Amino acid sequence: QVLLKESGSGLVKPSQTLSLTCTVSGDSMATNSYYWSWSRQPPGKGLEWMGTITSSGFTTYNPFFKSRTSISSDTSKNQFTLQLSSVTPEDTAVYYCARRMNPGNARLSLEYGDWGQGTQVTVSS
Repeated sequence: QVLLKESGSGLVKPSQTLSLTCTVSGDSMATNSYYWSWSRQPPGKGLEWMGTITSSGFTTYNPFFKSRTSISSDTSKNQFTLQLSSVTPEDTAVYYCARRMNPGNARLSLEYGDWGQGTQVTVSS
């Protein structure tokens, strides 16, 4: 069974960069064909796919987030990261990492793939 866990600061000041790490257990990021993804869910809203990285290091981003988002990986540590720059209070959300079989918005649901439990990030001064 694969396990994923998000970690990072739960509070970020406006205009700063949000940074989170997803640690993967029970699977190797370097030797599979899954898509390693970041998504978020703002209060009262639906799940928003942000971006994906593959075992080869190729990244794909939701155009809405592309200008502010950077996803990277360290396969030796079985980790991948999310950086979201220039944050505002609108970026307050629960952030999830996931191992998915689809690269983007298709089948974007906690029912498909393996997801971390999510971590709350609040943007506030």
